[in-house]
Amino acid sequence: MNRILIVTLAAALICSGCSVTKQARSVEKSGYLGDDIYALVQEGKGGESLLIYRNEQVNPTKYTSVMIDKVSYINPKDASKDELADLQKLATNFAIFLKEELGKDYRIVTTPGPGTVRYSVAITSADDSNRLFEVTSLIPPYGMAISLAKDFITGKPTAVGEISMEIKAVDAETGELLGAAVDRRVGGKTLSGMMDTWDDANNAMRYWAKRVRYVNCLGSKRPSCEKP
Repeated sequence: MNRILIVTLAAALICSGCSVTKQARSVEKSGYLGDDIYALVQEGKGGESLLIYRNEQVNPTKYTSVMIDKVSYINPKDASKDELADLQKLATNFAIFLKEELGKDYRIVTTPGPGTVRYSVAITSADDSNRLFEVTSLIPPYGMAISLAKDFITGKPTAVGEISMEIKAVDAETGELLGAAVDRRVGGKTLSGMMDTWDDANNAMRYWAKRVRYVNCLGSKRPSCEKP
């Protein structure tokens, strides 16, 4: 089984401090990945993303570099200016988490080349009826130091009370699809299942980045893989 693709997997959330989340039972496709990729995904099993595709023909050990092409978010309908600003901060944070984790095992690059996996990631809202299909992309300046955003404007993540993720990984040189996934996480402590603070959302991104590193480690058969 091609494990490198699982980089496009599993939006699982970690319990950090008092923040508790859990995987939802189902997820709606947002339109971000497109019909061609949606036709390939299947239901995940055993802790995988809710929907997943893996290219079984790819050798994961050939990849030594990672390019994080963009982290996007899909604007929820009727979201306020402050909520959209918080979503932008969240997307930037996720890019930082990915860079930090994947940089432990791979060379982070900004241009396509051989042996490079190119990731495209989207943060989407959970309710299809409350979503505008307008994608805002963030490409952090990797040559500069970027600090994590901690000063969120709104007190609660109302725009992403249930976080859905859509991700794909391609060969940066050939464009070959390596894998894709769609997943959704909900709050684990509230009766409504909604996330209670922005810490929940940040912990989702942090866990995801650690999970990406872990599954790539397994696929490359490296020793002492750190399970998040």
